[in-house]
Formats: sequence, structure tokens, C-alpha cells
Amino acid sequence: MPGEAVTLQLGQFAGCVGTHWWGLQAAALRSPSEPSELRHTVLLRPGRGPGGREIHTPRLVALELKGGVGAVGAGGAGPEAPVSWDGAVASYLERAPGGGSAAQNAGQRRGDASSDGQEGSSSAVQGSSPAPSRLSVSQDVHSAGSIRVWSDYLNVHLHPKSVYVIRQYMHDGDCGCLEAFGQGESLLRDPGCIEELEDRLHFYVEECDNLQDFQKNFYRLMNTVMGIVHLSSHSSLFCPLSLSGSLGIQPQPPVMFPYLHYDASLNYHSSAILAAALDTLTAPYRLCSSQGSMLHLAETLNFSGRKVVAAWASVPFPALRGSSLPDILCAYEQEVPWKLLSSCREQKVSCCFAQSVVLRGICKESHLSSWQGKQPPSPLHTWESSEQILQQYLHSVFPGAFSTSHMLQQSCHTLPPYPQFFSPLLTREGFLLDKPPRYPSAAVESIPVLAALQSSAVLHTLLHSLDKDLQKLNTRRLPSFFSAGVEHDDFQETLEELRTLSQCYKTGFEADESEDEGDSD
Repeated sequence: MPGEAVTLQLGQFAGCVGTHWWGLQAAALRSPSEPSELRHTVLLRPGRGPGGREIHTPRLVALELKGGVGAVGAGGAGPEAPVSWDGAVASYLERAPGGGSAAQNAGQRRGDASSDGQEGSSSAVQGSSPAPSRLSVSQDVHSAGSIRVWSDYLNVHLHPKSVYVIRQYMHDGDCGCLEAFGQGESLLRDPGCIEELEDRLHFYVEECDNLQDFQKNFYRLMNTVMGIVHLSSHSSLFCPLSLSGSLGIQPQPPVMFPYLHYDASLNYHSSAILAAALDTLTAPYRLCSSQGSMLHLAETLNFSGRKVVAAWASVPFPALRGSSLPDILCAYEQEVPWKLLSSCREQKVSCCFAQSVVLRGICKESHLSSWQGKQPPSPLHTWESSEQILQQYLHSVFPGAFSTSHMLQQSCHTLPPYPQFFSPLLTREGFLLDKPPRYPSAAVESIPVLAALQSSAVLHTLLHSLDKDLQKLNTRRLPSFFSAGVEHDDFQETLEELRTLSQCYKTGFEADESEDEGDSD
């Protein structure tokens, strides 16, 4: 259930407010006269009490000082509101501060935390007292003489994990009190205190549906890092492919394409996009006209230890119907119209070391003859073949990069079962119309695609961000991840290999950026 919350209750007055607040939640649960407008599970966790009866307890971590929790105890559960009972009734009297006695419903409350862990005994069963009248509640419970701490009027059950008593300081008295800010800071530096708090928080956090998803994100992150490191070390080239905006712990919007109307939550859609990109990326070692191999493609990209590459693709490649290749590419002189398919927030290439680029579905005709005797509008128009035009375009956009390129005249077929999630601005052959059609367009049967495998500095951003996310995580708090055979020391070694791999893609700009981040931390 989305929106579940863990409440932190710090100190006596927060406990007083919280006790009333939990009482309001309990009262709402006991009022079935009309449908509730609020979701009780946001604050309360359902469970089973004695006899299997359903109860709701606050998803609460309360910090109190010694003597500040009264009859609830350091780890005890307070009673629910009394209900009607036809059997025997047991009453208990407690000496009031003024010397008299005040009736207290013992319920399942345990001993006072001030007893240093000695819990008081109680034979009363939850709900064993008759329902008091409003007058008796006012006299017995709300009497100023009988209320010392917030637990005196607590009428809901608390989970044993809820109350943490700080025994170094007293709730009330002339000495041993928590008075200064520095005292609190010292407490939160104490390993025992931190462990207790984390244990309680993790107990509630890990059972929340949306926070369990958060834990799953950590597991996915750890699996991703181990996969990248191990696959890259056992292969000549490794390329992560995903339409997710990030492989890290913080989710990012999925990659969007301007001429695709796809649903990122459907595997049927997202897998079709990646398949079109993969079919184009792998063309260099599948060409009939070339003897190039998969190993040769890998060797053009994996030098200097850079065995991880990023994938980029334009699906479909935005080409106006009837335009020449130089005209098309001149429209993208500053930035290539493709999207990163390797799950990194950075969508621009800061520095490219090497790349293999494939453009398919554009007519491979001669372009020079049409400009004979005229001034070509751009340097790209001075080249004759499509292969030359694409190569020069890559040199101009990625100066200094080692670029290999291929042109395929055959486009990418999009016949069924390929999804028809294309923009109505596309023709049957996947080219752009200059204006929307007046009538529903026919199904798109093929599209031009531009795709690339690239060794670039964007990989440093990707790998470094994964490392940073894991540095924020106390992996020892996820024992189930290491119970399946992965040793904690082996995982730490994997992180070192990830950092080493990340350094292979670092440039001067990334180095400065990392230093700035370190200073800000």
C-alpha cells in the first residue's frame, strides 16, 4: 500500500500529543457507522492479538527517558480501549501521588521502565474490564492527580519494538536530566543507541509495502553492480541496455522518443524498442559485404580497459520524406538526435573515446551531382557517398573520437507482432510528414534507425553514480542478500573493481566534478 509512514515520537510532550493522536485513530476504527475517508494503514499496522482477533498498532518508534513511560514499560504493549465483557471482572488499585488510590486498567501493560527492565506482573486480559461510562472515564482517567505520563491515558496497543528507553537520563528529577543539545548529540554518536534505533526503524520500514520496494531497489542496485563488474571481467565487451532513466537507487523517468507513443510499463513495448536498437547495433558483424567479426567490433571499442560501452539510438531516426542525407544531418549539427539506452541521467556525450555507428533505412544515393556548378550549403554536401557523409558528420560532432560507421539501405521492419505505437506523423516507411495527415495513416511497416555503441565519459557518470549510491547504504543491514552465498568481503572487492572500472572513463572534467562533490559532502 503506498504512503505508509513510520512515526518518530521524541520526548514526553510528543508522547502526550501522540497518545491523543493514536486515540483518535483508534476511535475512528471503532466507528463503523460510515465509510472512512482516511486510510488507517498509513499510520497503523494490522496484526493479530490474543485469540486471533485483529488489532491495529501504531507504526511508531518512541524515545523516552528513564521513568517517562509509566506502566507501559520499555517494550510493553498498552491496552486497547475497554470493551463490554460478560465474565468476571478484575480491578487493580495503584497508590496515587497524593496518598489515595486510583483505579488503573492493568490490561497487558508491563512494568515501569524506571525499574531497570523489571516488568510488573498482570493477570488481566486485554478487554477484561467493563466499558466505563463517559463520566467514569472523566473522573478516573482524566483526573489531574492520576496522570503523570502519557502512557497513563494510552488506549491503544504498542508493539514491543515501539518504545526505546534511554536509561542514561531521568525523565524527572533534580539531577541526571537531559538538558543540553550536546547531550543529545552524544547519544546519537553512541553505537548502542544507534543500533537500537536502526533496529526499530528497519523493523517497520521493511514491512511497509512501498518501503519494501525501496529495499528491492537496493537489491536491484547491488545485483546490477555485481553483474556489470563480473560480466565486464569475463567478456570482451559489455553493454547494459535499459529504457529506465537510472540504474541507481533513485528512480528516474523512462527514456522517451519523440515519435513513439509507448507505455514504459509494458514489456511488450519497451522490449520492441530495445530489439530495434539491438538489431541495428549488431549489424557490423553480420554484413554480407564485410568479414568483420564480433571480436573485431569489440576491439575497436574496448581499449584502455574500457570494456563497458553505452548504447544510443534514434527509433525512428527523424528524417523528412524526400530529404537528402546531408540535409537531414545538417539539422542536427550541434547534437545527434538519439537517446541513451544505458540508464544514465546524463543524456549528452561530454567526451567520446570510440564508437561504432550504424544508420539504416536512408537511400544510399549520390548527392554531389545535384550541386555541380553551385555553392554547396554545407561541407557535408561536398561529399558524394552516404558513407562519406555520415563519417564526416561524426568527425564534426565527435572530434578526436575513433569512429567507425556503416550505412544500410534496408530499414528496420515493424510488421506484426511489432507494436504499432508510432506517431501519426510517420509514413508507412517511417519517414516524417511535414504536417499531420488529414486521414488516419496506414500502419508503419518499417522505420529508419540510427544506433551506436560508444565508449565515452558518460560511463564514468553511470558507474560513479552506482558507487555513490552504494556508499550511502549500510550493506550489513541487508543480511538476506549475503545469506545466498555472497560474502560481504567479496562484495566490497566488487565495489573496488567498480571504482577501478569507473576510472577508465574519467576525463579532466569528470575529475573536477568529483572533487566538487567531495567538497560538498
